[in-house]
Amino acid sequence: MKYYSTNAKAPLATLHEAVVKGLASDSGLYMPEYLYKLSADFFDSIQNLPFNEIAKIVATAFFGEDVEQKALDEIVDDTLQFDCPVVEVSDNIYSLELFHGPTLAFKDVGGRFMARLLQYFIRKEGKEEVNVLVATSGDTGSAVANGFLGVDGIHVYVLYPKGKVSKIQESQFTTLGKNITAIEVNGVFDDCQALVKKAFMDEELNRHMKLTSANSINVARFLPQSFYYFNAYARMKAAGKADNLVVCVPSGNFGNITAGLFGREMGLPIKRFIAANNANDVFFKYLQTGKYTPMASIQTIANAMDVGNPSNFARVYDMFDGDLQKIRSVVSGATYSDEQIRETMKSCFDSNGYILDPHGACGYRALEEGLTDGETGVFLETAHPAKFKETVESAIGAEVEIPERLAAFMRGEKKSVEMSADFDSFKNFLMTR
Repeated sequence: MKYYSTNAKAPLATLHEAVVKGLASDSGLYMPEYLYKLSADFFDSIQNLPFNEIAKIVATAFFGEDVEQKALDEIVDDTLQFDCPVVEVSDNIYSLELFHGPTLAFKDVGGRFMARLLQYFIRKEGKEEVNVLVATSGDTGSAVANGFLGVDGIHVYVLYPKGKVSKIQESQFTTLGKNITAIEVNGVFDDCQALVKKAFMDEELNRHMKLTSANSINVARFLPQSFYYFNAYARMKAAGKADNLVVCVPSGNFGNITAGLFGREMGLPIKRFIAANNANDVFFKYLQTGKYTPMASIQTIANAMDVGNPSNFARVYDMFDGDLQKIRSVVSGATYSDEQIRETMKSCFDSNGYILDPHGACGYRALEEGLTDGETGVFLETAHPAKFKETVESAIGAEVEIPERLAAFMRGEKKSVEMSADFDSFKNFLMTR
């Protein structure tokens, strides 16, 4: 499989090159040249397969030409040592709980899968150490850091905006040490993401050290997230609820919903998607006006979605050939204020006894307001509500228990490097490493 750049000015790349480079030389995002359609037999019997067996079939469709089958199967098994159940919340609305991994967030799958795939290529090629740069608005940093923790030949630098991630999220990547370095940037998420992208384009820095990214700009990070959607369909089909399925995705950098759209292109029978935004609603406005206008990110209580210039918009735009009507035919949008998010957490808890995190609340509310007759909705509950304990408890008026694995992170010692959002400062720091 070859990968092309969304900017169409860079040479085609192999999977190995796309994973190690992260970003194409023309600053575009890599896209696979084609997607395999999965067989009708697979979808006819998918409800009888466990999560990891479904994921192996999907992973083979993505990566089977470039990774030995035995190694790929091992990577999937190593990545999926937990389940992602579908839970009924209210009539015709279900939660796909993606917070049962090591850091209790949906990005655990993509982070661990990429770590193992990158390690596979390093061992196969005998290359020098690879340095992973990752910008985070919350959950990406913890999932990537824990996925790569202790992996030989890889050092991870996590860039996060000072004071704009929850204390629990922060503790999950600042207390690890070993091959993980946390960098506390005096800015917003978009500043962190800009530093990462500039680093890839700096020739001197790239001569000094081999760089790649573990944000969803990297194909090895976002493609495995499609596993969730196939699993959700399988579980809904087993329950007799798979017809007219609508999936709502709380969306920040848009890697997750892009993975779902890839699954649909491969034959997954999802009727349509809803991209749920918080106040950072650049995509919602694009759907309304046809104009994509990046904005400065706004801090909200759903902080993992605080992205004013989502990188993966380029992939969505490319997938639909830049045709607004084609995008609208598959994806609709919704946007919610902090007050509306709090209201939704409260009403869902009071009515159903189900505790939403702020991001899942956007997804749940969009389905409440957006489902039509005969449709069944699944929203992605992307992180455990305990990761936003104070916010959730103040909204629902009840205590949220902290799982022990989160409490263990909170007991660790914070170790981070404070830095301005100036690229020269970041570059100079990396040049000394």
